[in-house]
Amino acid sequence: MRQVSFLFVLFLLAACEEIFDVKGIEGPCTIQMVDGSTITVEKSIEIIQSTGTITYKDEDGKLWSITADEYLTYSCGN
Repeated sequence: MRQVSFLFVLFLLAACEEIFDVKGIEGPCTIQMVDGSTITVEKSIEIIQSTGTITYKDEDGKLWSITADEYLTYSCGN
């Protein structure tokens, strides 16, 4: 029984590590794309730190993801 509990705790800790890999940043944010275009996000963005992927919702509530090789920089704040 102890081994099962120990394995459960290890699994839970591994799952939490994945959750903490996401960093939320309050907007508005500007994302400079590789192709020279700019995306402005009025609300917050989330960044998966291990991959650099940015996710955000547009003004219609549609969820978008931008991989690290698609953008150059981002900046957030007033």
